[in-house]
Amino acid sequence: MKKLFSLFFIVVLVFANAQESKETANRFFYELTFKPKKDSAKLDKVIAILDITGKKSIYQDYTVPAQDSIIKAAVEEMEKTKSFKDMSKLIKMPKFSYKIIKTYPGMKQQYIDRISMNLFGFDDDVKLNWNILPEKEKVGEYNTQKATTEFGGRKWTAWFSTDIPFQDGPYKFYGLPGLIVKVEDSEKNYSWKLSGNKKIENYEELTYSDKINAKYGIPTTVTPTTKEKFDKAYVGFKQDPMAEFRQKVTPEMMSMKMPGSDLTIGDFAKKQEKMAKDFFNANDNPIEKNQAQDKKKK
Repeated sequence: MKKLFSLFFIVVLVFANAQESKETANRFFYELTFKPKKDSAKLDKVIAILDITGKKSIYQDYTVPAQDSIIKAAVEEMEKTKSFKDMSKLIKMPKFSYKIIKTYPGMKQQYIDRISMNLFGFDDDVKLNWNILPEKEKVGEYNTQKATTEFGGRKWTAWFSTDIPFQDGPYKFYGLPGLIVKVEDSEKNYSWKLSGNKKIENYEELTYSDKINAKYGIPTTVTPTTKEKFDKAYVGFKQDPMAEFRQKVTPEMMSMKMPGSDLTIGDFAKKQEKMAKDFFNANDNPIEKNQAQDKKKK
């Protein structure tokens, strides 16, 4: 009887997992144009994605997921040859590392980001008071209507389409009677515009990079925290990006060479530190202005 029950339990689990793997997602691609430095006229562009399932939506920078096949080939080569390959020469790094998850139907938001090797998440209570206006406009192929709101110390104008029945949008924007097709602030520091969409069968939330991180001991499980604690830790991380790494690596290990490479672990760490600091120095214009003000006070 026990064996029969166990077999039944296994069949139920397999069936449940098969059902989960057949989840379909609607993926919306947004071209994000933004100004990294507040005192500069220079603009940058990335593609961001909003994946919508029946239960939630996930917003993120598409840079890493778009390179899954390149990363997979490089990792498989390293595992096969047992030698190190500097992947910074192969792939582009994302401009934005966070994910924003909105849970349906209540639109509870969770902000998820990595500090060093740790993945943190906090509930983000975002309330948007929209003013829906009568103006209508064709944005690309979509018939849209105008709406405005204030959020994060900026004034925003959005164009939404009731032809796409999702009350969602890029980043933390949501709550209009149709998908947000375009949204930008009054000073044009940040502007998202829908550039395409597709259905994804057998949708998986984790990318290949996420799975590889988990395989090699870099956590993919989210550690709950608060916004205040996260912001404080992130300020420290920006000041010293390799602090946690140095705590875990002995001086002897720092002088060791990477497998199949003339680069030492210490050289690699210095390179990663420079990349991180260069990135932080090149970006001082957050989407939410009050984030920068809050961090200056701490």
